[in-house]
Amino acid sequence: MGAWEKLLGQPGLILADGGMGTMLMELRLQFGASPELWNVEHPDRVGKVHRGYLQAGSRIILTNTFGCNRLRLGLHGLQDRVVELNRAAAGLVRKEVEAAGGRALVAGDIGPSGGILAPLGELEPAQAVEAFAEQAGGLIDGRVDVIWIETLSSLEEMQAAVDGARRASKDIPIVATMTFDTRGRTMMGVTPAQAVRELSTWGLAALGANCGNGPDEIVTVIQKMRAAAPQATLVAKANAGVPKLENGRAVYGAGPEEMAAYATAVADSGARIIGACCGSTPRHLEAMAGALKGRLAV
Repeated sequence: MGAWEKLLGQPGLILADGGMGTMLMELRLQFGASPELWNVEHPDRVGKVHRGYLQAGSRIILTNTFGCNRLRLGLHGLQDRVVELNRAAAGLVRKEVEAAGGRALVAGDIGPSGGILAPLGELEPAQAVEAFAEQAGGLIDGRVDVIWIETLSSLEEMQAAVDGARRASKDIPIVATMTFDTRGRTMMGVTPAQAVRELSTWGLAALGANCGNGPDEIVTVIQKMRAAAPQATLVAKANAGVPKLENGRAVYGAGPEEMAAYATAVADSGARIIGACCGSTPRHLEAMAGALKGRLAV
């Protein structure tokens, strides 16, 4: 039995982690710079973020690799360092997890390709699959326990990401979450019910929603997913509110108390794996863990 199966086999809810970009900005990551380059240039700072979530009680820690595919790294001239940066990111999480007692899982984070698939855009599906496979391969080389695909808005790109991950490994568990931030749909028009019905046929380890317009939105999404697929293992990772620009920086309005209330609400709505996304910090996750006390897997 693998690490993912062991964790999911325990009774109770599972706390995932929170935002990465928010924390790196606090640690002086410059706007427009590559967060993924910090996996080799400032591993101590990235490790500090992971450590904070582990101390808050998170049992699933995502790697700092959201944009670590060759298409997005190409914007920084880093397209030839895909495997290196993904492997390094996985190693950073593995190091922190083992130092914390080894109870958490290492999740290899894969975000959108950065392109739009043909025929709507210029990115051919085969190119997308290849890019995702390369990234997943680097993460697997770094010993992740699960591939975690997030923040996608089209089922076609999600299929390419899943196909790429499976090209890298036929056996590794895959989690997939989409973002429903456009009047209850993804940017490409996918509804929660449509997403969960489609993704439920792909043999995924878990599926759900992340990012979006804040906690209330994701609670509704999870309710609709649960109604459409009662047996699915659902994931909820909401932003800490809707961001507002203050002095050129995005500031998120939901504090720890609001995110604690969200954790309870989304658990009651049917989510099994609960975390947070943009704007969240270890303080938010600590509050969420407190709100879910007695309901979490031990």
